[in-house]
Amino acid sequence: MSQNVFNTVLVANRGEIAVRVIRTLKSMGIRSVAVYSEADAGARHVAEADTAVLIGPAAARESYLNIAAVVDAAVRTGADAVHPGYGFLSENADFAAALRDAGVVFIGPPVAAIATMGDKITAKKTVSQFGVPVVPGIARPGLTDAELIAAAADIGYPVLIKPSAGGGGKGMRLVEDPVDLAAGLVSARRESGAAFGDDTLFLERFVLRPRHIEVQVLADSYGNVIHLGERECSLQRRHQKVIEEAPSALLDEVTRARIGAAACDTARSVDYAGAGTVEFIVSADAPDEFFFMEMNTRLQVEHPVTEMVTGWDLVEWQVRIAAGEKLLVPQADIVMRGHAIEGRIYAEDPARGFLPTGGHVLDLLEPKGEGVRVDSGLLAGTDIGSDYDPMLAKVIAYGQDRSSALRGLDGALAATAVLGVVTNVDFLRFLLADPDVVAGRLDTGLLDRRVADFVPAAVDEAGFIAAAAYRWLQRWQSADDLWSTPSGWRIGAHAPTTARLRAGERTEHVRIVGAPDGATAIVDDGEQHSLTAQLDGERLTLTLDGLRTTYRVAHGSDQIWLATSGGVAVLDEVREASVRSDHELSGDAELASPMPGAVVAVNVDNGAEVAAGTVVLAVEAMKMEHALSAPVDGVVELLVAVGDQVKVGQVLARITAAAEANPESNPESNEEETHA
Repeated sequence: MSQNVFNTVLVANRGEIAVRVIRTLKSMGIRSVAVYSEADAGARHVAEADTAVLIGPAAARESYLNIAAVVDAAVRTGADAVHPGYGFLSENADFAAALRDAGVVFIGPPVAAIATMGDKITAKKTVSQFGVPVVPGIARPGLTDAELIAAAADIGYPVLIKPSAGGGGKGMRLVEDPVDLAAGLVSARRESGAAFGDDTLFLERFVLRPRHIEVQVLADSYGNVIHLGERECSLQRRHQKVIEEAPSALLDEVTRARIGAAACDTARSVDYAGAGTVEFIVSADAPDEFFFMEMNTRLQVEHPVTEMVTGWDLVEWQVRIAAGEKLLVPQADIVMRGHAIEGRIYAEDPARGFLPTGGHVLDLLEPKGEGVRVDSGLLAGTDIGSDYDPMLAKVIAYGQDRSSALRGLDGALAATAVLGVVTNVDFLRFLLADPDVVAGRLDTGLLDRRVADFVPAAVDEAGFIAAAAYRWLQRWQSADDLWSTPSGWRIGAHAPTTARLRAGERTEHVRIVGAPDGATAIVDDGEQHSLTAQLDGERLTLTLDGLRTTYRVAHGSDQIWLATSGGVAVLDEVREASVRSDHELSGDAELASPMPGAVVAVNVDNGAEVAAGTVVLAVEAMKMEHALSAPVDGVVELLVAVGDQVKVGQVLARITAAAEANPESNPESNEEETHA
């Protein structure tokens, strides 16, 4: 195929996948068009594309999910084809049809294949007719709760309730006891109906110690189908993948060939064309048995691990197949060499229940080196908001074997830092060190079982001194005369430069006396440390009691961010407070947002009396909703309304404690004291 069969391709996505697709388009000599929302005007994918089109406001439903706007952008820019990435409209049959009607090629499978595989009940029936093994269960449209309950005994417990539409774990329920099935069906219908507008359910036997293994397929429009091996995706949190690898440590060569053939048959069952992923469930106790779960009719987030072990550029082949090229490579020529493993970088705080975070990217450190790949949509200066999925980037490492790939990923993550935004990088490293992960003893429940064991590293004394020294050195560098130099010189004892800093629950005073080439530092009333320090831009070199450490440092919004190979530390600059606040004295309370996002519900009126535990309002960010409840009895003062965008830590409401809980504000109590 000539590399210029498509002159222009529009990428109907954002973030790291848009950047990754644009990279391949450039290598093929194809002009790239980005689309963006108002929130993404300064985004990396916009800067890297040859041209970019604004398609709407920040809300995804008014921009990236707006079929008419995306199709119009393709037509106006003369795009021959559209690459959908993943998420958003990538598996939307109506979008593919709209492009077809507009004379624009959809870089994806036929509309009929998208529609069939988009309905899990229809998909299971279709693939089973091609001999692909499916999990024992009952799946047909319109099943009532009574029919599902009647079938469960024959299927065998435990059973898994699953919605026919959608994904991401919404509407799924594991039921181990028959007495719990009726209630589980009610709640599953309610959740799937709200999430997908479709409450159709089916039942499957729950495979004990399940492992999630998927196979990458490629098919052309002439009936040729090949697979590029499997990926292990068992490390998941709440049914969302976190770490993926290729190949799986579970499968032997015979099973690998069988599962690959089943994936190809799955593609043939719907006359598939393009890149797709067939997902299977495999019991860790019976690795030679596998069952079809679903087919994703698009590129997967974890596709880079397949690319690294096969040498194939999957995006390039998506484009080539969409342009009409034949797959002439026989299956026997597809070989997986070595091992690759990927970690997803999320804007979330593992120490706070994985709540979405966000913020302004003050600085960015990304790993480099042989065998390391980074797919990222980040730039220093980027604002990470709450409008989209919290995945920011992916770090992938390749090795000659699994153990070297694991070590490589851990080293790459040690060199990864997003200063200004709390991420899950330290949690990923915690997982990679888990003995079961190291040994390859995986199942889809492993990560959730280990979450409670994760304790983020506390900022040590050296971290407090480094943060204080950074601000102190900034003053040295900005001083333009003897009197503004923070040397602490006095007749007699030198005066210290003092910083009050907080990290987590720990607040310390750090006092530094001297000059950068020779100073002392004391944390509160602790030991005195010798100190030399140098600041070169955002690179801080600190020698503390003879031990030299280099930090990458950034400062913003009264926070100091320190990055080393040991991780990222965040310290708040704290103003001195001579007395307790009125709220502390009165017992009043403030409800602050735990994450940046939008207020999606206000459940009480301004001025209403509430009891402790009453849900006052709810905030949503990055597909997660968090309810805020009154911690005390009292009267509510609302400071926000539904639809308001809020920042992390922003006070959303105040609760004035009831008089009974605050004797000082009770007139009768005051009167008694006066008479006494």
